[in-house]
Amino acid sequence: MNTLAKPAIRPARPQFSSGPTVKHPGWQLSNLAAAPLGRSHRSKIGKGRLKEAIDRTREVLQVPADFLIAVVPASDTGAVEMAMWSMLGPKPVQVIAWESFSKDWVVDVINQLKLPNAEAITAPFGVLPDLTKVNPDADLVFAWNGTTSGVKVPNGDFISADRTGITICDATSAAFAQPLAWDKLDVVTYSWQKVLGGEAAHGMLILSPRAVARLESYEPAWPMPKLFRMTSKGKVSKEIFEGSTINTPSLLCTEDYLDALKWVSSIGGLEEMYARADRNAQVLYDWADKTPWAGCLAEDPATRSNTGVCLKIVDPRVVALPAAGQAEFAKKLTDLLEKEGVALDAASYRDAPPGIRVWCGGAVELSDLEALTPWLDWAFATVADELLQAA
Repeated sequence: MNTLAKPAIRPARPQFSSGPTVKHPGWQLSNLAAAPLGRSHRSKIGKGRLKEAIDRTREVLQVPADFLIAVVPASDTGAVEMAMWSMLGPKPVQVIAWESFSKDWVVDVINQLKLPNAEAITAPFGVLPDLTKVNPDADLVFAWNGTTSGVKVPNGDFISADRTGITICDATSAAFAQPLAWDKLDVVTYSWQKVLGGEAAHGMLILSPRAVARLESYEPAWPMPKLFRMTSKGKVSKEIFEGSTINTPSLLCTEDYLDALKWVSSIGGLEEMYARADRNAQVLYDWADKTPWAGCLAEDPATRSNTGVCLKIVDPRVVALPAAGQAEFAKKLTDLLEKEGVALDAASYRDAPPGIRVWCGGAVELSDLEALTPWLDWAFATVADELLQAA
């Protein structure tokens, strides 16, 4: 019988989804009242808002001055695929994959683009692949932070400073939470709905001078959809990177993104965002270290994410269950947390090992995570009780 009392304190904001993530503290719909609704995104005011989004991105994210920044369609996925379909082909390609979304990039490179000299360097959930296999003379596609595994690269040291290939970095759950090695990255992508808690469907595409040189020196052999076209007459279409987006963006979502960037500036900027995510994640990692039924999916503390913290159930009674039983147990656990209104959308990703995934990016409040951990213990004890009675 569960002897744990139901905790008295609830998280004030129980939205722990890994995307779209929770809005920043103090967010309210009235913050977006200045959005130029009903105006063309190509009007002076519309382009002005998009240009402001680009300029504030450069300032807050500390993007180098010679990199280009664009708002693009289809979220982070669209941004990554624009880069891959436009730039890959002239050199060998390596894709590093250790979680669900980076495995999608393997499918793009090997199965869809069918590049002849392509290699996937993979690892199971919880660990990084062997990064010593990265070839400086090949193009590289990788995720900086594994959103569905809770495993990140610790730094950019595995990328050679003398590389001849370009690097395409999916940074959607790392940007604004983890320092990015801009000197090692040629394409950086992310979406508004991750660390900043923005609205979905818009992506950011950031290109180094080396990426621009690739675009202007190489023309893919395959047909290029309009949404992916970034060049005209052999030159990069600079207007895309000045607020003239390829498709029609939402100016309401753009206003929301601007609001999030202003909030980051108001709390101390990028360094404070790093610190907030670190402090938030540490609450869960410290709790897991002393909790007998839970463990970290990420095995090496040096590679543990400070945004999407992935936890696995290690209680012997649950581990002894068949795979379907373990998945059912994890589902009952997260369903109970949602029913109680203390952790919404906290289930592990559908392709990942069954467990709990809690978003800890900078928009999350530390006090909400501190309030959550007693509920995790209570929910586990409650579901485990049911399991023992059924047995």
